[in-house]
Amino acid sequence: MDEFKLKYDSGNVISNDVHKIGIIALGSYLENHGAALPIDTDSKIAANVALNVATKTGAVYLGIFYGATEYDYVKHGIHLSCDDLINNEIIPQLKHIKNSLNLEYVIIVNGHGGNNLIMDSIDMISENIGMNVIFNNSIIENEGPHATTGELSMGAALGIIDIERLKEHENYTLHPEVAMIGLTDARENNEIINQEAETIKKEGFSVDVEYGHKLLSDAQDAIIAQIKQLLKIKD
Repeated sequence: MDEFKLKYDSGNVISNDVHKIGIIALGSYLENHGAALPIDTDSKIAANVALNVATKTGAVYLGIFYGATEYDYVKHGIHLSCDDLINNEIIPQLKHIKNSLNLEYVIIVNGHGGNNLIMDSIDMISENIGMNVIFNNSIIENEGPHATTGELSMGAALGIIDIERLKEHENYTLHPEVAMIGLTDARENNEIINQEAETIKKEGFSVDVEYGHKLLSDAQDAIIAQIKQLLKIKD
């Protein structure tokens, strides 16, 4: 067999070393998002951001985890327990990645607020698989209340929104998960959720495609900055 050398400098890459960094999305597949957004909105958004970051930098695109977790007082979908997500999905998949690819870092692009429950376990996950795992929450930090302006606008930018059902989306009796207005347990257990619900009840929500593109772009930029920091690349 002829010897070969892997061509790490080929293609659109910001550095030959970018191939030691993997990007993987973490969303939620089975979670109500009102009438205008699909139940896998979080997964679609997180996967889009992760893929675009990989495209722009040359980092290794690793796809998406097939699971999500949620706070026990937020009841608007079907989720795994935090332990099940970590032990049955994240660790096995990252171990397989570690054994298959020569990576040093994996950045998890999170698109679902409930997944914040795993943040305290990132060091344990890293030690378990022998690879540096980084949890990036840039999507969640800026999107705002559930299934309202932020997610609707990103959904419009991605083409996953049904604009004809926006009026129905405002029916909080039929769709209590919108801003979690009708989710009593969530509002009683989390004051931030309660405040956001009250704000949306009073002020409503909007859809702004340009704003959606900005949210997606800002999330990508934050992850790209993280990659450059790992590679010690200065702007």
